[in-house]
Amino acid sequence: MAKSAAKASSLFRAIEKLQGDGPWGHILDAGTGARSLSWIAELPSTRWTAVTAQPSLAREAREAVAPSLREHDRVLVGNWVDDTLLADERFDTVILDYFIGAIDAFAPYAQENLLRHMAERTRGTLYVIGLEPYVPVLTNDEVGGFIGDLGRLRDACMLLARERPYREYPAAWVGMQLQGLGLSVTHAKHYPIRYRQRFLDSQLEVCRSRLERFSDPGLAQAMGEHIEAIRERGLMLIEKHDGLLFGKDYVIRCVWDRVS
Repeated sequence: MAKSAAKASSLFRAIEKLQGDGPWGHILDAGTGARSLSWIAELPSTRWTAVTAQPSLAREAREAVAPSLREHDRVLVGNWVDDTLLADERFDTVILDYFIGAIDAFAPYAQENLLRHMAERTRGTLYVIGLEPYVPVLTNDEVGGFIGDLGRLRDACMLLARERPYREYPAAWVGMQLQGLGLSVTHAKHYPIRYRQRFLDSQLEVCRSRLERFSDPGLAQAMGEHIEAIRERGLMLIEKHDGLLFGKDYVIRCVWDRVS
């Protein structure tokens, strides 16, 4: 799910505050993109490794940090379903930036196994940024109802274009899985989200860009008209409520439980 630059920045700043004066060491950005890697490249790390399953995202991320790229920094293309991916390496700091939800498009139903991979590759601190699920939630509140409708529209368009939509996981589930792997959750906090027109436009662009891949042209046309109706409804609500306050992001910090 696309985030505004300001919102993403606030979550990254939260991680920096949690890290404090502790060394970042060798950082792993497990599901990289230009946004997260641009932030990581600014941190006082000894080096960083960034991984994505999409070659296009790897190119974008590499281009975003090209001026600050150091000799041992690297951007890799790989899928974490491959058990051998970086299997012999351990990282001082591991960053999972909306990784758990997004990974469903590349490794469906593999979240538990992928979290195990992340735990195995962490020798210091693991940070998780995530989004509480909202698409299955039904609410009579007009803002929440609209956000849910928008999410269902996006997912429907992706499915009709023969793609897999993201599937978000709640913070409680993530924390429970990591604790079961021997990590201690030392921090877990939610951050309210206020969506604005940039978010609305980005989600509807996901929908529009899939229409040409629908197998039924009539359905594609009808969906295009529905997309425009949703846009008008969203703009009205954004103006009425000064943005759409609904849902929560979360940040989790974990370290190894040395006692156990």
